[in-house]
Amino acid sequence: MGNGLSAAGLRGVREVLTRHVESGRIPGLVALVGRGDETYVEAIGTMRHDGGAPMRRDTIFRMASTSKPVTIAAAMVLLDECRLRLDDTVDAWLPELADRRVLRRVDGPVDDTVPARRPITVRDVLSSTFGLGMDMTSLGTPIMNAVFERGLTPNLPEPMPEPDEWMRRLGELPLMHQPGERWQYQISSDLVGVLVSRVTGQSFEEFLRERVFEPLGMKDTGFHVPADRIDRLPALYAPDPRTGEFLVWDEAEGGRWSLPPAFQGGGGGLVSTVDDYHAYFRMLLNGGRHKGERILSRPAVELMTTNRLTPEQNAARNAMAVNNVHISHGQGQHGGWGFGMAVRTYRGDYASVGQFGWDGGSGTAAYADPAEGLTGILLTQVGASTPDSMRLVHDFWTTLYQAIDD
Repeated sequence: MGNGLSAAGLRGVREVLTRHVESGRIPGLVALVGRGDETYVEAIGTMRHDGGAPMRRDTIFRMASTSKPVTIAAAMVLLDECRLRLDDTVDAWLPELADRRVLRRVDGPVDDTVPARRPITVRDVLSSTFGLGMDMTSLGTPIMNAVFERGLTPNLPEPMPEPDEWMRRLGELPLMHQPGERWQYQISSDLVGVLVSRVTGQSFEEFLRERVFEPLGMKDTGFHVPADRIDRLPALYAPDPRTGEFLVWDEAEGGRWSLPPAFQGGGGGLVSTVDDYHAYFRMLLNGGRHKGERILSRPAVELMTTNRLTPEQNAARNAMAVNNVHISHGQGQHGGWGFGMAVRTYRGDYASVGQFGWDGGSGTAAYADPAEGLTGILLTQVGASTPDSMRLVHDFWTTLYQAIDD
């Protein structure tokens, strides 16, 4: 084939995806493979586990953490325009995070602290090293309990509060690590959205729509699904880890994404489609250009998609990937992190060094591989409460790389 993907290889991809759906554990999926000017899409299975409408190419999915590599583009636009500088402190925009205190020990009481050695910078926020975040190796500690009690992360029974109240609550807590010391998950991705909103005077979604989504033609991407499209959103399942029973975590009608949220979460709030995500990742592969229009500078794209972390900063993430592999289902074994996304720094599986992207706990994955000129996007409605959707993601990539035939 003209783009170096073999017909037999693509049949192999379809067969593996079909096998997962026919197993009864994945009701439906939409997968996209892009290389050069060629795009292949498979829509297999149904919107609900007990049947219902078939999956379609324009089915809208909750992107969960696969939001992170897309929402970070808003901050990169501001870096390009010199409205943000990497090593400026964030105090002017995020005064709630000025004069931080830091836990003496991560598992210690929240009032046993020392002063931060330096202020938090824009770089710390963009690289997820500002000092506070989700740490699966620290669950049950007083600081993690305090994070959950304050509603600072998504997926809790109560939705996150509006951004100013969220910042107020965040400012009540000490940091877990000194600024710049350790990579930590999630909270910084949501913090980016607040930072962008305060710098621009627009809501995070307005700025993303104006500068990223509309120029790329991402017409189905946003922080909620309008009523006239809600029939394209499947229910989201979080299967019972013991029995595999399909428990509905979020219905489409009247669910969490049926109305605009109080908090537009850069860490996991987007809904989107395979074609919208393909437009974004192709833009990154094209060095920031889309159909002749420049969305981001090439250096901004290179900065986002190059490993930013030292081994010390990345230690907790590697420990999670290697020592808690039964929890992470093998995700996170990439070696590096740029801004908003993982970057492969060693050949740990079939993917090339330099591949970038991320996965979502709702059963989503989106990566691009510059060495191969390849984009792959796989979207399901099965959350990672069981390994099923993540095993599907792994098998998709394993077969997709075998389809390369040049």
